[in-house]
Amino acid sequence: MDKTTSTGQPLIQVSDFEGPLDLLLHLIKTNEMDIYDIRITTITSQYLTYLHQMQTLQLDVAGEYFVMAANLMAIKAKLLLPKPQTVELTDDDEPDDPRTDLVTQLVEYQRYQRAAAELKDRALLRQQHFTRPAMPVPAETPLTVAPGVTVLDLQATLVRLAHRATVAQPVTQHVATEHFTIKDQMRTVLRRLDRLRHPIAFDRLFGRTPVLDEVVTTFLAVLELARQRRIALHQPSRLLPLEINAVKGGHDHDAISAD
Repeated sequence: MDKTTSTGQPLIQVSDFEGPLDLLLHLIKTNEMDIYDIRITTITSQYLTYLHQMQTLQLDVAGEYFVMAANLMAIKAKLLLPKPQTVELTDDDEPDDPRTDLVTQLVEYQRYQRAAAELKDRALLRQQHFTRPAMPVPAETPLTVAPGVTVLDLQATLVRLAHRATVAQPVTQHVATEHFTIKDQMRTVLRRLDRLRHPIAFDRLFGRTPVLDEVVTTFLAVLELARQRRIALHQPSRLLPLEINAVKGGHDHDAISAD
């Protein structure tokens, strides 16, 4: 429960608020008010108490706090003034409420607060994931690569396919959860080789408009299969695409490992 001063007003911690709207939302919540039906007299009194506390503590008060105080007092004055009835109001007509603009600001600020809280939760969740930093392939790691196929050839193949996937993407797109994993793509490659019973060009592992995630994940899956000696990489000539050859006895799908 919030502490109170000797006069019964809430004692507000100065450092808890990022601006006047943040303070007003706190006061509304503390007084259990409906944001669309603010008791402006109570809120104004408690808001001014907050400003006095800051002055008592000899703290600099940002100008926006005084602007909000002036707005609150102006709203309070309008609510206290008698409303002239020159024209009889119909059921569809409602008198202008001077609190409308303030309520609109508070509702909009609340939306930003909730969005910021959700982004913060996502950031905390992301911190629980650890990404292994990029590292070169160890020299002693065996790859089933035919003579003449170099790392530059593999890199050129990936760059060409990544460019094709990027060009095929629409200008705007939705960010979605990852749909491709290295382990799943390893199984997919082995199934394709089992079904075709002949070498297949790396480019033919994809459709006409592959997505970049699919290209990169499949490329990593191919490298992992080559490292495990389940497939062999071969390029008949510099002008022909990289080919994937099946290795006899290397098609055990259940023994897939993507460590």
